[in-house]
Amino acid sequence: MNANDENAIVQNLIDAGCGQEFIAEFMEDFRKENISKDLKLLQSHRRLLLEKLHKEQKRIDCLDYLVYRMTKENSI
Repeated sequence: MNANDENAIVQNLIDAGCGQEFIAEFMEDFRKENISKDLKLLQSHRRLLLEKLHKEQKRIDCLDYLVYRMTKENSI
């Protein structure tokens, strides 16, 4: 693996919202070819992002419901 490949991986992790500590741990394991640990790290971060997404979706749903109720009450 060359420096460009490693830079691309680091940039991908940054784009995915991974912190510097996560990236350092990931890259250390990656260089040691500890793929199973890296996959666990990625799955864990994905799960965290998905939990955040669901939380934000619930907030959007609350706003959508309020807009629906206000629209419905004003159109009667």
